[in-house]
Amino acid sequence: MAVYFECFTRTTMPRQELFEKSLSIDAHASSMADSAEQAIGGVTSGQISLGEQVTWRARHFGIPVRMTSEISELDAPAAFTDQQVKGPFKKFHHVHEFYDGGGEGTIMVDKIHFEAPLGPLGWLVERLVLGWYMPRLIRVRNAYLVGASAL
Repeated sequence: MAVYFECFTRTTMPRQELFEKSLSIDAHASSMADSAEQAIGGVTSGQISLGEQVTWRARHFGIPVRMTSEISELDAPAAFTDQQVKGPFKKFHHVHEFYDGGGEGTIMVDKIHFEAPLGPLGWLVERLVLGWYMPRLIRVRNAYLVGASAL
């Protein structure tokens, strides 16, 4: 019982700039305005760094959700990883990779692996809801980061 997906985003934005923007608490909160996501604990504004945590409060499907994540790996400007420390998932692991687009900007790759709690019920929610909802959230976030409309 787990879901894995990847999102690829190409932009003319320089790699270092996109890397830094991706670590911005403020940019993340703005990109998730539809779910009223707010940083309420840990690093609540500015840029988050290796070993630091942020607690988010949001509303998805009308349900209030809190999740604390930590930057567990950071290799600027190539990649960083955030993972859930406490929250609604049994497991949530997100690798962000940034590649030079060969003189045409940057390619950002999000690799996400998550697992819902609650056994068979969680499996059903993964397949019927989260399997399409989570990739959409990442695409919306990425479109905001690179200044494009949501896909």
